[in-house]
Amino acid sequence: MKQDESTRNNKSAVAAGFRWQLYAGGALLGFILVWGLFRFTHSSPGSSGERSTSGSPANDSPAFLPTIPNSQPAPGEAPVGMVWIPGGEFSMGCEDPRACPCGGPDAMPDARPVHRVFVDEFWMDRTEVTTEEFARFVEATGYVTIAEQTPPAEDFPDAPPENLVAGSPVFTPTPEPVPLDTHFRWWTYRKGANWRNPLGPEDESNPHAPREETSRGASRLQSWEKYPVVHVAYPDVEAYCRWAGKRLPTEAEWEFAARGGLSGKVYAWGDDLIPDNKWLANIFQGKFPVKGQDTGEDGFVGISPVAQFSPNGYGLYDMAGNVWEWCSDWYRPDYYELLADAYKVARNPRGPDTSYDPAEPTERKHVQRGGSFLCTDQYCTRYMVGSRGKGEVSTGSNHLGFRCVKSPRLKD
Repeated sequence: MKQDESTRNNKSAVAAGFRWQLYAGGALLGFILVWGLFRFTHSSPGSSGERSTSGSPANDSPAFLPTIPNSQPAPGEAPVGMVWIPGGEFSMGCEDPRACPCGGPDAMPDARPVHRVFVDEFWMDRTEVTTEEFARFVEATGYVTIAEQTPPAEDFPDAPPENLVAGSPVFTPTPEPVPLDTHFRWWTYRKGANWRNPLGPEDESNPHAPREETSRGASRLQSWEKYPVVHVAYPDVEAYCRWAGKRLPTEAEWEFAARGGLSGKVYAWGDDLIPDNKWLANIFQGKFPVKGQDTGEDGFVGISPVAQFSPNGYGLYDMAGNVWEWCSDWYRPDYYELLADAYKVARNPRGPDTSYDPAEPTERKHVQRGGSFLCTDQYCTRYMVGSRGKGEVSTGSNHLGFRCVKSPRLKD
């Protein structure tokens, strides 16, 4: 099967995804990532899909209230690799975490006010989509991801040809401690990095590559098949979803599922980061982002295969840490404020009509959730279940993946 027209004609997406400064003197490449401290903006509410309300408009956002799950049972046998999420009404968002143990330096104002939301029931992938699953999609369709496409010269007329190479951002630990003031210090645009080669052609020499010990005590490169697929931009994951007959979750669906029936908890499993001294997520331990300083106390240095930690209350794995996950909503830092002002209970919100990030107002960004193996209380604690991330639509990286959902009825 040939790639469809919407995925073949992708030049503008490739150009947008090549988010680097290119200089004639060489390949000095700087990556603009997506986190930071957010500021509120104020404007009219955007569309949120099914905008019907439960009750009258609200002036004040509610505190965390109990989750009220729907009582409707699953309509039948679960699709392969998916679990039933009952939907219902819940409190969405998070409080300022800075006073919490391991709360980190970020106030996370874009995740407030906490507000009430109702979502319908749906099926959700038990894990992130794996490299093995993505390979089946590519084999069936011939799809070429954005990271595998050479940026077109006409979109970068001042760039030397040797700098126009297919690739993607890869986390590159620093040789010594550095100020945590810019992502440029620990990210490198790496030629040849893509979903097939998450760390680039130098996989085998990279300490963050997956390895296993052989019977002779030597190490060899292990397959990435059971790891989350990474280096996937938003158009790439949309194409996969269409092929699979699924879709991306809305941000509200993602958080309802991640909470697993709990309400107001800091993490997907409760309020303690390491309950009973047991790690429940793959995040960064040690001095960030220094080479050799990720101690791997959680069992992993770098990315891990899927489903290596206990699932949440709905049977979902890795809803915190390991890799960020795309959501279908456009990103705005003030969206929760707009919903809380407009509705007592927002019903099936699908995000604003347009994207706006005051830090980069010209960039089109979607919400990302869950945090990654690079999250640490020294810098980014957005593995907290009510927190939010964001990402430019055409940019992937080696700590960004996705999972899919499917409605039980024809709502997609």
